[in-house]
Amino acid sequence: MKSSLYITINHLDEYGGPESFRINDKLIMKKDLDNPFDDEAIAIYNDHNIRCGYVANSVYSVARGTRSSGYIYNLVNDEDKCVVKFILDNCLIAEVLN
Repeated sequence: MKSSLYITINHLDEYGGPESFRINDKLIMKKDLDNPFDDEAIAIYNDHNIRCGYVANSVYSVARGTRSSGYIYNLVNDEDKCVVKFILDNCLIAEVLN
């Protein structure tokens, strides 16, 4: 049995905040190959192809029980999907669908 991978999505304030999302929203994860700050950055896009956040990659921003972008970077394709499972005050928890 394959276990589920959960991720923390942050930097939402730049794109409307957590209130812009709903449980079961499907989002697109894309490896951000040109990110000058993080070689393992994974950007999150909505179904209108608008960037709306990033997979957390810091011990300070990854919620307990979820994986960082560094952990999942080689486990996901250049583009994959995830689904929102929980909405918190400043981040989302999503399940990776691959």
